Amino acid sequence: MDLKHIRNFSIIAHIDHGKSTLADRLLEVTGTIEKRKMRDQVLDRMDLERERGITIKMTPVRMVYRPLTNNKRQITNNENSSYKSSVMGGQLSDSEYILNLIDTPGHIDFSYEVSRALKAVEGSLLLVDATQGVQAQTLTTLGMARELGLAILPVVSKIDSPLADVEGTRQELAKLLNVSESDVLLVSGRTGEGVEALLDAVVERIPPPREEIRDSGSFRGLIFDFEYSNHQGIILYTRVLEGKVRKGDELSLVGARERSLALETGIFTPEKAARDGLQAGEIGYIVTGIKKPGVASVGDTVTLTKKLLPALPGYALPSPVVFASIYPESQDDFTKLRQALERLKLSDSSLSYEEESSGVLGRGFRAGFLGMLHLEIVTERLKREFGLVLVITTPSINYEVELANGKRIMVYSPSLFPDHGSYKEAREPWVKLKIITPPEFLSDIMVILYDHEAEIGDTETMGGKRVALSAVMPLRELMRNFFDEIKSRSSGFASLSYEFLEMRPADVARLDILVADEAVPAFARVVSKRRVEAEARAAVEKLAKILPRQLFVVKVQGRALGRIISSETVKALRKDVTGYLYGGDITRKMKLREKQKKGKKKMQARGRVNIPHEVFLKMVRE
Repeated sequence: MDLKHIRNFSIIAHIDHGKSTLADRLLEVTGTIEKRKMRDQVLDRMDLERERGITIKMTPVRMVYRPLTNNKRQITNNENSSYKSSVMGGQLSDSEYILNLIDTPGHIDFSYEVSRALKAVEGSLLLVDATQGVQAQTLTTLGMARELGLAILPVVSKIDSPLADVEGTRQELAKLLNVSESDVLLVSGRTGEGVEALLDAVVERIPPPREEIRDSGSFRGLIFDFEYSNHQGIILYTRVLEGKVRKGDELSLVGARERSLALETGIFTPEKAARDGLQAGEIGYIVTGIKKPGVASVGDTVTLTKKLLPALPGYALPSPVVFASIYPESQDDFTKLRQALERLKLSDSSLSYEEESSGVLGRGFRAGFLGMLHLEIVTERLKREFGLVLVITTPSINYEVELANGKRIMVYSPSLFPDHGSYKEAREPWVKLKIITPPEFLSDIMVILYDHEAEIGDTETMGGKRVALSAVMPLRELMRNFFDEIKSRSSGFASLSYEFLEMRPADVARLDILVADEAVPAFARVVSKRRVEAEARAAVEKLAKILPRQLFVVKVQGRALGRIISSETVKALRKDVTGYLYGGDITRKMKLREKQKKGKKKMQARGRVNIPHEVFLKMVRE
């Protein structure tokens, strides 16, 4: 197959800008999927993706397309009897092109997925909603594509909407990319308008792949994703950069130093379709049969064992930024939870976890996530796909702490954060924000930024009566309902993206919740010193309301900065010890009450409070 007839590209866009809908029309126009089998969001495989209307997992697909010739299409794909054989590996005619599309997520938490997809293509469609204009995440993803030197095709979507500002959005995109307005394409994923012109532009403006041949008969491919099958083992999603791989070839994973046979090779249509082999420039899959966990890794290089080639520049490993403990509600499900996490790890390489134990909640796992949405998606998949009932602790971040003896440690759990006065300095990760909003919401957003300890930077006027605002803030404050507050105050019109900066000094303290003068590790949290009183008061009041009454008075206290900040009292259960008496001297009743009082005092000095499991669930979930 001639490389000049191959085009590899992805679609990058902000969430809810019509990316999945446009992908549906591309598949329909090229005849990749028959109309009777079409459905909305056909490339979104998970029920969770379809319900929420977002893409979580990247999906590759291969299409065959015939561009316009003399302003007339030679023959429609559905009428072409050789079309299916072309997709399945038959000979291409001079007028046919193979288009390999990788559909990518749009949310900031899954930018790692996007970075992997961009490594495997030569160009990207930059999709912008005509009703919303350029959004913050659009700028972030565009920067990633530019760093890799990809060809960028600007595309305005949803041009059929009555709310669309087509010309304004077109001008904004042209200015952003420094191109003429005529280079900006207009499409409607719902009606299909402009889709054929878009496919023609993909063929004309995205360069074909290049092959670097080191040795005849060699093969080298980049692993940009993988999945696990109980029957076939690890299935590698590969972009072939050099040579050719055939079914039956002996392969080596360079980074993992693991050998296997190519039990099957094939392409995505979007279902897996077996082929005899894959050659340079193509995107497809390789079934390895490997069933050992932890062998495959994104960014590794696969090559022929008989002609080993050096590894390709891969990806930086994903670094978790949000941590939470996951426990099964019943300890009988601990093994099931472990197996479920192992299965998820095989399809989500950015998930990390390690076993931990709590004296209250039992055995569980401390897991790391790329963001709050990533945490939400993983826990939802554990519940749906594996039928688990889970307890999720309050999310936290990692802190770098310098102890009094000069030793530096990383703290991932609030209960392990050192006591006040026992360390020199604590450092925490910061993020750089980009917020785009209509100007009428700017003052409200400024108030939110101040409340979340942000340092406000430059503002810039953009097209479409919008303002771009830059700021930096601690990551822990970004997790404190920042997204929800921004969306609420701006009526959903504001968008934001963020990127990670360096570690900076943290003005924080550990807040302990004491029950009967004993700290409960499961309730510990690290909070800002400026909010420690409000946090302590809220936590103590909440626990005092749901804690069952004991036979003695119980104090619930919040302790931070070396002192008690908030306190509540849970009254004791009292028995009427004089209920069986009638008549007689009052001193008899007084003696019984005094005896009860002494017993309560002794019990309060020696007694321990057993906190029911339901209390922990309410504190964590509500």
